[in-house]
Amino acid sequence: MSAHRSTYHFQSFDNREEAELLRLREQALMGWNNQFRTMVGLGLQDGMKVLEVGSGPGFITEKLLEDLPGSEITALDIDEVLLNGARQRLSHIPASRLQWVQASVYETGLPEGQYDIVIARLLFLHLHQPLEAAAELKRVLKPGGKLLIVDIDDGIFGAVHPEIDLLHSLLSKLTKRQAASGGNRHIGRGLPRLLTQAGFADVDMDACVQHSDLHGIEGFKRQFDIERFTSPLKAGLITESEYEQLSRSYAQFVQSPDAYAMMIYLLASGTKPE
Repeated sequence: MSAHRSTYHFQSFDNREEAELLRLREQALMGWNNQFRTMVGLGLQDGMKVLEVGSGPGFITEKLLEDLPGSEITALDIDEVLLNGARQRLSHIPASRLQWVQASVYETGLPEGQYDIVIARLLFLHLHQPLEAAAELKRVLKPGGKLLIVDIDDGIFGAVHPEIDLLHSLLSKLTKRQAASGGNRHIGRGLPRLLTQAGFADVDMDACVQHSDLHGIEGFKRQFDIERFTSPLKAGLITESEYEQLSRSYAQFVQSPDAYAMMIYLLASGTKPE
């Protein structure tokens, strides 16, 4: 079993690492205000001591620092390359406000009962043992502290216009492939049960919609970039014919003046019992 026990590995992008960083940046920034507002509704407040797990390149870390000026943030990720890149980019932030930790979400090495809130954004869909991770995050929370999970569910993915032919079929294939690798692209629907099984109380859930008419079309174009489908092609998940059909649909989407897209994120929270 991989030491990461996760289906996401940044180094697997080979020569496309820069493109992946740009995609992650767009994914983090588009619609952030909407997503942050939903987080606040689920209990996030300025002044809290925050642990962000799966912080990756630090784009969300940076937004948390901006929008929570009175908070101390700890950013944790297992990937040394991503963590070092984020540390360099945010080197101007004093240590009194930002701490960096390279560790697994399963074994953070952090003291028990230290944080008011833990934020895990687009992490749990990749985890092989989500219940084990949730238990570790509950351990590091203060009594009364909250775990806030932001994730997806491909069953309610969203919408694209003009329609990208084969997209839903490909998502179904990717869901099955990720499940076979230990992840879960349907994790969203199971978040309330996951939190309850991990021993959290006052479990709550909300949804956040990102729409290109509100948050810009460019970020969505990068999320659907046809180059992202070269890996499924090489893996035999799609055929050459299907890839060409996807390419034509993507070109139509990019070139259409009437194009729009919508994506749905699910947010769930649970409280560590007093």
